[in-house]
Amino acid sequence: MSPGTASTPYSSAPLPAHARVVIIGGGIVGVSIAYHLTQLGWRDVLLLERKQLTSGTTWHAAGLLTTLRDTETQTRLAKYSQDLYRRLESETGQATGLIDCGSIQLAKTRDKAEEMRRGVNMAQRFGIDCGEIAPAEVQRHWPLADVSDLAAAFHFPRDARANPTDVTQALAKGARHGGARLLEHTSVTGILQQNGRVTGVRTDGGEVRADYVVNCAGMWAREVGRLAGVDVPLQAAEHYYLISEPLPGLHPLLPILRDPGNSAYIREEAGKIMLGLFEPIAKAWSLDGIPQDFTFGEIPADWDRLHPYIERAMQRVPILLDTGIKLLFCGPESFTADHNYLMGEAPNLRNFFVAAGFNSLGILSGGGVGFVMAHWLVDGHAPMDVWSVDLRRTQSWQNNPRYLGDRVVESLGIGYQDHWPFRQWTTARDVKKSVLHDRLATAGAVFGESAGWERPNWYADAGQPRSYRYSWGRQNWFANSAAEHQAVRERVGVFEQSSFAKLLVQGRDAARVLNRLSTADCEVAPGTAVYTQFLNSRGGIEADLTITRLAPDRFLVVTAAFTQTHVESWIQNQIPDTAHCVVTDISGAYSMLNVQGPASRALLQSLSPDDFSNAAFAFRQCREIRIGYQTLLALRLSYVGELGWELYIPTAFTLPVYDALLAAGAAHGLKHCGYHALNSLRIEKAYRDWGHDLGSDDSPLEAGLAFTCAWDKPGGFVGLEALLEQRGRGLPRRRLVQFLIEDPAALVYHNEPIYRDGEAVGITTSGMYGHTLGGAVALGYVGHEAGVSHDYVNSGRFEIQVAERRYRARASLAPLYDPGNARIRA
Repeated sequence: MSPGTASTPYSSAPLPAHARVVIIGGGIVGVSIAYHLTQLGWRDVLLLERKQLTSGTTWHAAGLLTTLRDTETQTRLAKYSQDLYRRLESETGQATGLIDCGSIQLAKTRDKAEEMRRGVNMAQRFGIDCGEIAPAEVQRHWPLADVSDLAAAFHFPRDARANPTDVTQALAKGARHGGARLLEHTSVTGILQQNGRVTGVRTDGGEVRADYVVNCAGMWAREVGRLAGVDVPLQAAEHYYLISEPLPGLHPLLPILRDPGNSAYIREEAGKIMLGLFEPIAKAWSLDGIPQDFTFGEIPADWDRLHPYIERAMQRVPILLDTGIKLLFCGPESFTADHNYLMGEAPNLRNFFVAAGFNSLGILSGGGVGFVMAHWLVDGHAPMDVWSVDLRRTQSWQNNPRYLGDRVVESLGIGYQDHWPFRQWTTARDVKKSVLHDRLATAGAVFGESAGWERPNWYADAGQPRSYRYSWGRQNWFANSAAEHQAVRERVGVFEQSSFAKLLVQGRDAARVLNRLSTADCEVAPGTAVYTQFLNSRGGIEADLTITRLAPDRFLVVTAAFTQTHVESWIQNQIPDTAHCVVTDISGAYSMLNVQGPASRALLQSLSPDDFSNAAFAFRQCREIRIGYQTLLALRLSYVGELGWELYIPTAFTLPVYDALLAAGAAHGLKHCGYHALNSLRIEKAYRDWGHDLGSDDSPLEAGLAFTCAWDKPGGFVGLEALLEQRGRGLPRRRLVQFLIEDPAALVYHNEPIYRDGEAVGITTSGMYGHTLGGAVALGYVGHEAGVSHDYVNSGRFEIQVAERRYRARASLAPLYDPGNARIRA
């Protein structure tokens, strides 16, 4: 694989004084964005590359174009890239080296086969040609492969491979033809900004003013982000492949073999075999920053570390064990903490965008990323829901080099590991702990991690191992979580939820600002909470949260921990310059204990002199209460469908309040409950979860949340016009529906296809076992061109496909548990 082509005639062109957009980085992603911007009509596009196009990591990529990925977003980006690269040569006249060889993914275990069957079901819903084949069929495609240990295999005949350098040059040619300027040997040394908005870049050749700047600097994106004061948490790691000596019987149309059980992929390379590794224990590279002069570079290979992985991977094609190795290549690639990309506008600098951290999938996703980012710039929003790769899902603490260095050891290989339901990261843990962490550990908590927080997912019994045993069936904590679920339904449970983000929004214009953002009417009396969404201008849901009015000029906004950066920046960016409104993160100042269940009132009343009766403390009311010597806020809300209160406790008061709850709780059957139980309880009640059931492409009308909309409030709200237009068209053509699987043995998680009368009509968004309803419960969007009515839902025969089997399911637009909300208002 050669390190690119010679510099273009444009390399020495003079630096312009202004460009509409400056793209930093000449790898495939930056060039693809330039290409797609010109396709959308932007001509004043400037790309700056510090050395030569492809000289960072693009040049040494393996060029695999395999469509099935871990998430819907990544799968759609990969499919778009494939389609684009197929037509690039005829469009630009530049060869891309694309070979339609197909790919085969191998499953060594029954569990991996189950995972792949579920993944194939999802992929087929997105129009990807794929299906299961027998091991003997694998050997027919790949005569040199050993298939004796396979449980199953899956063929993707439209998958392909391409030459990364040639694809990049084809995109560059198309971009130049559309008017873009691509300048090599031009380093960006600073980011210009004013009043919270990017205004250009400083280079070693002078300044360029710009309306937009896009950071596509690959491994250097973290350093470029620092120039702008923007966190881009990624880290380079050693990434290996080897190329064998020539072997007989090889040809370019041999399918790519993806062999997760051996952490490897295998493909033909000019009559030789390329074997690439995604080892489960990797090694970070250059923790102190990427050398500025690193160009078309290699890292000295660590044979001793890689030998066990290489030997194991070679067993798939045993002839490799007796064949010489022509090249063992180690080149750096950048990886992120959760193995998802970093894309979108920076939360703290307007018009500064990032597209980096592609976890060795930059070629595969580069075309789709260019399409998405170009539309994001031109239209002001992404053309599809890309939350799973949005930069705003990250938080500033994740830019810590030690954290990234420790996490990348695991994240490099995670794509080739088993993607179990509820799988927990094992590296870079214990970033954030609540003050109750040790108390909860003593109570048996088994912790998971979200946004750095250690949170109790379930509670082990005395003597029970405090660890997960993963499977696609009922995992080892199933009975524990069932008991927690039952306690909340029948008695009372306590959830430790201090991780939730708490934002204090205050000032004389705070009510006006929040009311403009919220679907609900925030002009309520102090001491009142509202459940609301924030919408974009298209009517899509950007946030799902509660707002409590503490005083005429002071509000408490509570949202999930993983949405904190997004929600905080969404509010900040929509505060008018002339408004008196300040947002303060007070998450660490308060703990939160959530006391839920029919006995919650009796428990709290036994601890406090304050009145918890229905008449004195109505649903959605917030009061300052006393427990022992401590004073705290109690908010009557529920995310589980029962009577209950959220207790917001000043951190210094948390331990004595918790101890008092536990001491009094024994008489009321109080039980510690974890996030798995919280999830099963909320899904039974059909409560939605943003990021799963709700997102930027889902409207309140589709999601069954129109009741939150104050249609006639003065001044309206962001997205109202789009909702009115949608409402005027009649019944929504897609709606969120709740399903109860009739077979109590079945389990659903998400992304399972939904069928009505044998026709595919949707896909599930979340699922969990409903211990009260007696079966697995799922939420999912159902589509119908004539509109999704109650009659359409009630009259259909619905099935949910789980792996290779379809299960009958009861469908309902109303919650199957307590549809009248009697229990939460008791």
